[in-house]
Amino acid sequence: MAPAALLLTRTAAAAVAVACVLALGAMAQLSPTFYDASCPNLQAIVRSGMAAAVQQEPRMGASILRLFFHDCFVQGCDASVLLDDSATLTGEKNAAPNANSLRGFEVIDAVKSQVEAACPGTVSCADILALAARDGVNLLSGPTWTVQLGRRDTRTASQSAANSNLPSPSSSAATLVSAFASNGLDSRDLVALSGAHTIGAARCASFRSRIYNDTNINAGFAAKRKQICGPQAGGTDGNLAPMDAMSSVKFDNGYFRNLVSQFGLLHSDQELFGAGGGVDSITAGYARNGAAFSRDFVTAVVKMGNISPLTGSSGEIRANCRKPN
Repeated sequence: MAPAALLLTRTAAAAVAVACVLALGAMAQLSPTFYDASCPNLQAIVRSGMAAAVQQEPRMGASILRLFFHDCFVQGCDASVLLDDSATLTGEKNAAPNANSLRGFEVIDAVKSQVEAACPGTVSCADILALAARDGVNLLSGPTWTVQLGRRDTRTASQSAANSNLPSPSSSAATLVSAFASNGLDSRDLVALSGAHTIGAARCASFRSRIYNDTNINAGFAAKRKQICGPQAGGTDGNLAPMDAMSSVKFDNGYFRNLVSQFGLLHSDQELFGAGGGVDSITAGYARNGAAFSRDFVTAVVKMGNISPLTGSSGEIRANCRKPN
């Protein structure tokens, strides 16, 4: 090999090595054992709180998972989504993608109270939310995974970022791919995380346009949804329909089988199959293979949980998840 080529090869190898070290350093900021000494019962406390919440209302598992997603896509996974509006802070709860739809804040409050009683001033709201999201999925027959811990809580929020960063129910596949890519998540992560819609419910206001205007929708399915969702904004806006027509309280691959049959509830759902978005093969694969979906969902949700966490001396450990200390 010529000396110049050898030098270029060595330079490229060094660059790759540096990139790998930097990536490992970023991951090393969080650890599954972060609270093993300071709050050894943390995971049991969160699990117990989520078990009670899901037993009372199975949909809560989906709501907490959505809360985690809406947190991580705005400023990173820093519990900004949990902050209430105040005289000195405009929170994210009243941003368009969140208002009248995000829920589960009281569940996180209750778990935080139990954690504070056991380990005062130790565990962040951001980490409690990450653990609660995992347990909510698992309690609805979904997979479990090791949660990386050590996040700290932000003192700020951004309603404008919530308005611009969170995909809407009318998003195209291209918009979804772009939104996820901006957070370091690829197309497979996008489709796998969208599979979270196998649990939970959506408001009529978010799927009205889909059932009345879209053409790539099963006619019988659209007719059934029109029975609970009128054509005009108003009285039926808050009526709920299951995200997964097969089962909204079991975490499985039914969502993807729905999409293959044009039973997607949201426009953005059906964009993942048959709309020319370039992700059809991934969706079809998950429709055939639930184990592959579960595996890839775990990979994607762990990646999502590592979006720009505050660590070390950044941020704080909030005493109350709704307001900065």
